[in-house]
Amino acid sequence: MSDLDSSDSESVDSDTQLQLDFSSGKLKPGLNVALPASIEKHYINDVAGMKSKLEELKSKLDWIERLDTTSEPAPAQPGTEIQGGDDIHNDFRREMLFYRQAQSTVLSAIPKLHKMGIKTKRPEDYFAQMAKTDDHMKRVRERLLHKQLSIEKSEKAKKLRELRKYGKKVQQEVLLKRQKDKKEMMEAVKKYRKGQKNKLDFLDDLEKPGSTKKQGGKQTDKKEVRSNKKREYKNKKFGFGGQKKRGKQNTSDSARDMSDFNPRVNQKRPGQKVKKASQSRPGKSRRQNIKNRKK
Repeated sequence: MSDLDSSDSESVDSDTQLQLDFSSGKLKPGLNVALPASIEKHYINDVAGMKSKLEELKSKLDWIERLDTTSEPAPAQPGTEIQGGDDIHNDFRREMLFYRQAQSTVLSAIPKLHKMGIKTKRPEDYFAQMAKTDDHMKRVRERLLHKQLSIEKSEKAKKLRELRKYGKKVQQEVLLKRQKDKKEMMEAVKKYRKGQKNKLDFLDDLEKPGSTKKQGGKQTDKKEVRSNKKREYKNKKFGFGGQKKRGKQNTSDSARDMSDFNPRVNQKRPGQKVKKASQSRPGKSRRQNIKNRKK
């Protein structure tokens, strides 16, 4: 049982007990006090006391120290007058009355200040002591800066999440397209194997990266050009068939051919000194060491 239920049951038990006691005569006059239904409030209007307090509060200071003015509200502008009686619960009418009262007060007080030679506008080079200390303002600026940086970080993180989502979406689309193209190609190959197709036209539609178009609509690939040159070199070296052995074997004609023989170089005469061959160019590391020595 909750506390609320227990309190209700106790109140019911107490009421029934009081009724039983009253019926049996246990309750006697004087034990219970009957209060009146309504108590009248007495309001005190002490006019003399109010006036004495007002005299105590008054201070005999100059007007420049008090700046108190008493004036009637300024006339309402045309179009802002509200018809009807004065309603104290009308917020708009009350605010307009405050505005007109402040307007008339300013119009009467500003000329009075000018006559006394008091300036009413703040100069451009005016510096006043702030109510808050520099340390407090420093903490406020740091807090604002921290808040701004946190907002920028959250915006950057949000953009990165969006870019990642977009990148994943594009990647999935590319993978799906590749799978679709592969599936179509495999189906075309199967049809070709079964004899349902005579040509593999779908292979010509595949575009390779780095391919260039020539006149006549044909496409050539740089990789294919390199492979063709390699193929041409091998064909020239090894041939397309026939004799592949004894390609460099001497024959009677090649043995009698003396066109490449140079007696000055290949034949040594008696008493002739053979010049030593010029030294070959040193390696890179050796040339660098020589330069370092000269320095």
